[in-house]
Amino acid sequence: MLRFITLCLSLFLGLTVLSYGQNKYDKVEIKTIPVGDGIYMLQGAGGNIGISTGEDGVLMIDDQFSPLTQKILDAIAKISDKPVKFLINTHWHGDHTGGNENLGKMGVVIVAHDNVYRRMSKDQVIKAFNMKSPPAPKAALPVITFNDQVNFHFNAMEIHVHHIKNAHTDGDSILIFKDRNIIHTGDIFFNGFYPFIDSRTGGSIYGMIKATAIILKHSDDKTKIIPGHGPLANKQDLQNFHDMLVQVVEAVTPLAQKGLSLEEATKQDPLKDLNAKWGGGFFSPEKFLGTIYQTILDHK
Repeated sequence: MLRFITLCLSLFLGLTVLSYGQNKYDKVEIKTIPVGDGIYMLQGAGGNIGISTGEDGVLMIDDQFSPLTQKILDAIAKISDKPVKFLINTHWHGDHTGGNENLGKMGVVIVAHDNVYRRMSKDQVIKAFNMKSPPAPKAALPVITFNDQVNFHFNAMEIHVHHIKNAHTDGDSILIFKDRNIIHTGDIFFNGFYPFIDSRTGGSIYGMIKATAIILKHSDDKTKIIPGHGPLANKQDLQNFHDMLVQVVEAVTPLAQKGLSLEEATKQDPLKDLNAKWGGGFFSPEKFLGTIYQTILDHK
């Protein structure tokens, strides 16, 4: 069981190649899912990648792990003969930025929120897993950053990149393909299972609830949504995720108001009505509760 958990966490966070094993990356296959109008979702190991193709070139959203860069480029080459010109990081975690250095050395322009640059420039710790992330090399760092929003006019479409505060981290961005009714959420949305919320670097379940509500306002019944993890989604999938987060807060807050410790709260099994549907992902219900309980305790 311990080994299984370790492998899952390494796959998700990607903070070190050694923890996952090069041979594991060798076995990863990159799957290409058409989303519409020259936009694709790539799945492999780590966060879902978004791809925009067209006459201007390729715009890429996140890049998974360093050992997968060539496989990802090979997959892109099957849908476009144009070079990758831009890479947008939705946040700083290694399973979304691990290929930055490789792509940066190829001349790809890396874009992200100001806080992504700050996080990647310094030592970071993901407290939930007691994992350290050293400063990224220069080639891996964003060369263009923004503090609120930025628009790309690329491949005959307007792509709106919007920062949402303190959701999964303090540097999250969503991308809205305005004329295509397509949204990439980064890790603000885990489709079908409990999310990881990185409270040490500014994340909050309350921010996740607000963030998903914002995305829902930009969505309709025909919107296609690329989540940070999980299968391609629609508005109802996101609504279900949002509602689950609300239910989690409602279930856990009374325990925090009583001043129970995490151990005591865990014994109460406050997520029992949600676990069958949402507890089969990266985190057990106990682990998920452990990542959010202090935030709810402080908020009571």
